[in-house]
Formats: sequence, structure tokens, C-alpha cells
Amino acid sequence: MVLGKVKSLTISFDCLSNSTIPVYSSGDTVSGRISLEVTGEIRVKALKIHARGHAKVRWSESRNAGSNTAYTQNYTEEVEYFNHKDILVGHARDDDNSEEGLHTIHSGRHEYAFSFELPQIPLATSFEGRHGSVRYWVKAELHRPWLLPVKLKKEFTVFEHIDINTPSLLSPQAGTKEKTLCCWLCTSGPISLSAKIERKGYTPGESIQIFAEIENCSSRMVVPKATIYQTQAFYAKGKIKEVRQLLKIPPVSPSILDCSIIRVEYSLMVYVDIPGAVDLFLNLPLVIGTIPLHPFGSRTSSVSSQGSMNMNWLGLTLPERLEAPPSYAEVVTEENRQSGLAPVAAFDDFQRALQGSLFAYIQEFRFLPPPLYSEV
Repeated sequence: MVLGKVKSLTISFDCLSNSTIPVYSSGDTVSGRISLEVTGEIRVKALKIHARGHAKVRWSESRNAGSNTAYTQNYTEEVEYFNHKDILVGHARDDDNSEEGLHTIHSGRHEYAFSFELPQIPLATSFEGRHGSVRYWVKAELHRPWLLPVKLKKEFTVFEHIDINTPSLLSPQAGTKEKTLCCWLCTSGPISLSAKIERKGYTPGESIQIFAEIENCSSRMVVPKATIYQTQAFYAKGKIKEVRQLLKIPPVSPSILDCSIIRVEYSLMVYVDIPGAVDLFLNLPLVIGTIPLHPFGSRTSSVSSQGSMNMNWLGLTLPERLEAPPSYAEVVTEENRQSGLAPVAAFDDFQRALQGSLFAYIQEFRFLPPPLYSEV
């Protein structure tokens, strides 16, 4: 008797939308098919699926234990969200290679449906970071007597939606900072920075309008700038590891706020570039959500009626009509979902930033030029 061979084993998901990549949220039903193509006839013990969702962090730190002695301390932690197993063909016994209870699969292509429900608890958004990740996947395993199992794993994406139409995310964010420049024994006038954004929550596809007031009482020419930062925090064994990086424009990963071992947070840094001195920085917290602002709740319709604005230094003009931003799925492509996020650059060049989907610009500012005389 000539034994058949496994030609292919594939996993496909029943997508909930027209997207080519499956995206789910807590409580959704994940369904799909395991496709098995064989040449000839094969005998199998079982065709199983294993679905799992978990967050995991890991990093290492060097420690000194005395003179000329060092060791590496590893920090790991894991949170499991679900662990689902099912048998599509055959039986659960896989500790023997007997011919009893085997299932015969004939030559050709065969499909086996699977389905399971994600738990109703808040699930962390899929994420890939430097020291940790949040992953969700389905694995198919074909077990045959006297042969190694044929295995295939395929990941899917989970978004824990963040609705920015909540009072805490619609509240304005503002701050003020001031510093005085010193030149040897002489002290120049202070430089003050006040900045405000209309709300804390944004989604990709929106512009972040910055209202800034800069008072320059020094003799130096200063330049206002803005940058968005992402902070990744990883927790293990009572320790925390933080990574701060600039963001790629346009798509970014949404904030992760409900995972006990991984947090992804954002902040908008408005700062004054002071030549020859430490810059004046002001941080405003941001939350990147997935459900955009409702048109009825937008307070940006009155922006065009604001008072005098001097934006010549930016070379920008305001949009005539502010429309509701697109949904998260419309902005973040399949490639970006799979890659999670990527660090790139700041918003030093606001004209270039306008080409992205998530950008910031200074909407209104007052700038007092330096005096004509030089600092003593």
C-alpha cells in the first residue's frame, strides 16, 4: 500500500469586513477554515486547532556582583487572555501509534470549519514592541502515526477600541512653562511658553491643532516646534522598562491602557528651540483611539472664526471646512497593522507633516521678537 502525502495545510479566517486581514474585538466570534490537501490516502489520529491570546514581556539587564564579577538578570512576565483547543478530526489520544481509531482522509482537498468566541473581558490591542508583544493566533496540527505532526500557525489582529467621545478624552489639555537665560554673570529676560490643545483623544486621520503663546523677553531668536512621542512601558518582577521614541506618520498603534504588563501612551511635546541654551519643553498627554470624534461633538467648527493668527512662518493655511476623520481601519493598512508601529521623525517641518494622516500644527500663537541690541 502506497501512503499518501500532505500537499498543503492552510488556515483562512472569515473576515467580518472587506479587509483582507481579520480584525476582532473582545466578545467577537472568530471563525474560519482549515484546508487540507492530500495526494493519495492518509490515516490520521487527529486534526486539532489551538487558539491563544497573550501578552509577554522580556528584557535583560547586566548586574555587578563585586570586583570582576558580572551577571545577567532576566525579567519576564506573561498574561494569558484565552487558550482554546478543539479537535476537528479524530480523537484526543496522541500518546501511542496504534492503528486503532484512525481516521481516513482520501485524496483531494478537504475543509474543516472552526469557530470560537473571544472572551468578553477587555483584551489588549495587538502590539509588537522592543521588549514585549501582544499576540493572538490560531494553530492547526495534523497528527499521524509514526510521523511528526504537520503544524501551521496564523496570527490575527485584536483591537480593544478606544472611543474618544468620552468626557475625559474630550477635555482640553493645557500647560505653561517659563525659563530665564543666563550669560555668564548677566541674566536676560524670561521666555515663556503656553500651549493648549482642544482635547486629549485623537484618531489617525485627524490634525492636532495647537494654540501656543510664546513670550520672548530675551535677546535671542527662538523657534517654536512640536513633536509627538510614544512611550512603551513594560512591567516584570516589580521592575519597569520604558522606551520612548518619535513616531512614524501617518499610522500609529492605538494607546494600550488596560494591559497589566504593557502600556503604550502618547504625548505631544510643544517646545521652543533656543540656540545656545537648553530648549523650553511642555508635554501634553494624548490618547490615540480607534473610534473617531462624532461630528456633532466636535468643537472645531469655530476654529476658523478665531482671532488674529500669524502663520506665515509655517507656510500653512487652515482648512476651510473640518470634516469628521476616517475610521481607524480606513487609515491603518494591513501592512501597518501587521508591523504595529515604527519610529521615524519629529514634526520639525510642519509643511512636510501635512502630508501625513496624523499631524500637528500650531493654530495660533503670539511671538514677541527679540530686541535689536545684543546681550551684554
